[in-house]
Amino acid sequence: MRVVRYETGDGKKPKYGWLLDDKVGEIGGNVFGRYRRKEAETPLAEVRLLAPSEPSKIICVGRNYIEHAKELGNEVPKVPLIFLKPPSAIIASGDAILLPSQSAQVEHEGELVVVIGKRGRHITAENARKHILGYTVGNDVTARDLQRIDDQWTRAKGFDTFCIFGPWIDTEFDPADAVLTVRVNGQMRQMASTRDMVFNVPTLIAYVSSVMTLEPGDLLFTGTPSGVGELKNGDEVTVEIEGLGELKNPVRKE
Repeated sequence: MRVVRYETGDGKKPKYGWLLDDKVGEIGGNVFGRYRRKEAETPLAEVRLLAPSEPSKIICVGRNYIEHAKELGNEVPKVPLIFLKPPSAIIASGDAILLPSQSAQVEHEGELVVVIGKRGRHITAENARKHILGYTVGNDVTARDLQRIDDQWTRAKGFDTFCIFGPWIDTEFDPADAVLTVRVNGQMRQMASTRDMVFNVPTLIAYVSSVMTLEPGDLLFTGTPSGVGELKNGDEVTVEIEGLGELKNPVRKE
């Protein structure tokens, strides 16, 4: 099932729904618990898709692809390197990435994103799947120049519009070996398989949940492959994961 969060333009609160071909059906109840799918009868073209989750926190993994660590002159971590992005950074596919005046080097980072479906702490790798609602596509936008000079990555990763994910959550997607690509103005920048991750999804969930409680709707950005590059005013960046979906966002000066 592909889960979406959408608005219809009638002034009502956003809703969760599910996709059937090119139509949307509302999901009643709690999409992270007990719910009921209503008939899919609203044309997709008549709704606006939003970021498909409202996370309490966004956990990201750094240097989880060997070649990406190398391209930035870093060693591969012996344990997952984690950091946080604020929910205020979230935008959806189609929204503009805003280039902040504080940075002269903003870059894209296409990633596979895990959406947590069940609360948990100290989750074992063997039980990780029970805590996953599904997967989505992400772009961990980064002010690279600020990342280099700050001791912490909060500023470089936390600007408004720097966390993009969607367009839906796929509850049946297999993350073991899917091709991830990033294109800027149609030109290929990044391409790798999710099988190249240093730490796989169950390992990441086990590690992160040993530190903090994971809540339904939380996001886990699993790291980016090599090929990260600069975004400039007027660009359009597309992140796609084979069999999962794509994000497409214009880039503008703030």
